[in-house]
Amino acid sequence: MTTRGLILVEGTGNSLRYVQAAQRLGLHLIILSANPAEYDYLAAEGAEAIRVDTNDLEALIRECSRLRTTYDIAGITSPREAVYATIGKLCRYFGLPGPNPASIERCCDKSAQRQLLAQAGVPIPAYRLAANATHVESAAAEIGLPVILKPAVGSYSSGVRLCSNADEVAEHTTYLLGGAHIWRSSPRILVEEFAKGPHYIAQIMGNDVIGIEAAEFDPPPHFVFRKCTLPALLTDDEHQRIVGVALSCLRALDLGWGPTNIELRWTKRGPVVIEVNPRLAGMPDPQLIQSAYGVDLVTEHIKLAIGDEWNLRKRHSLVAAARFLNPDRDGILDLIEGASQAAAIPGIVEVKLYVEPKTLIVRKGDGGDSIGHVIAASHTRAQTEAILQRAVDLISLSITPSPAFDERNNE
Repeated sequence: MTTRGLILVEGTGNSLRYVQAAQRLGLHLIILSANPAEYDYLAAEGAEAIRVDTNDLEALIRECSRLRTTYDIAGITSPREAVYATIGKLCRYFGLPGPNPASIERCCDKSAQRQLLAQAGVPIPAYRLAANATHVESAAAEIGLPVILKPAVGSYSSGVRLCSNADEVAEHTTYLLGGAHIWRSSPRILVEEFAKGPHYIAQIMGNDVIGIEAAEFDPPPHFVFRKCTLPALLTDDEHQRIVGVALSCLRALDLGWGPTNIELRWTKRGPVVIEVNPRLAGMPDPQLIQSAYGVDLVTEHIKLAIGDEWNLRKRHSLVAAARFLNPDRDGILDLIEGASQAAAIPGIVEVKLYVEPKTLIVRKGDGGDSIGHVIAASHTRAQTEAILQRAVDLISLSITPSPAFDERNNE
């Protein structure tokens, strides 16, 4: 009998979970990547990685066609936003379940996304699209300081900064347009009103809002997550208003197939949409959802991709929270102590380290700055918070500053 296979085009920090979930479903996972060495650690889990230019649709079609001569390819998917529209095109080519590529492409362009949301009456911050420094300066003046500057296409808060005055606007514009930032598309900057208020994330699969997280950040000017709690502490009215706005986003952007996560701020005028991400959220959100509700979004995403019946039924209801381990300086990570002791605390679900000792730490002010996370879960909010804090207090990082980065550009 031909082995059933699942093709994953590139991966993220959740790649191991995809391998394990695929195995539980009787699937052999094959990763197509521009850098297959990145996934060497998955070979021991039975996955294979093949080198392909994942920006080249024709190359991907050829490789998928070749693999179909050996495997019964049941599905093609990815957790990575940069290739998710390509996933939709591959699925349509091979007649497999998948997202609408046109909808994904529109959503991943933050300017196009905001236009569609505004047309549908979804509350969003005031914004302007700028192509050069002069346009950025005038847009910031029109909107009024402080403003947020961000690339029109991008993810994980890369290149995103809060600018409180004209000098900071000019400085960050120079950074974005001066060659330091790596662009996924032609350079265009979104200049956006800073929506003030608590930050929430609606986690969605299909058209079902599974849960709403509360999120906290490290101090500005960047937006590096510090902590996430699920479920967020909301009144029934607040919960329903966020759910209503989230579902309006899906309709406005023609989404509703597969995973989506929507970031919002609760402002003086209620929920305001900051970002719609048409993909599965990165670590540790799937682990947080499984800890709180017993729903494995990675497994359910794979089931959807292979055309099987999926199930979002909540198996329990706990309060889960995650703290990110964010370094406070650049340099060489000499050692991380206390992780095993933290993991042994009752109520700790996971202590995950992303890097090894002797790694060079260079913070960029985005999602890549975190070097690990800790997840706790219990029946009460207070207990979860106490367990999490106890675990985090046990973990210590030793970083030797590197002279080359003492004058680091915080951009």
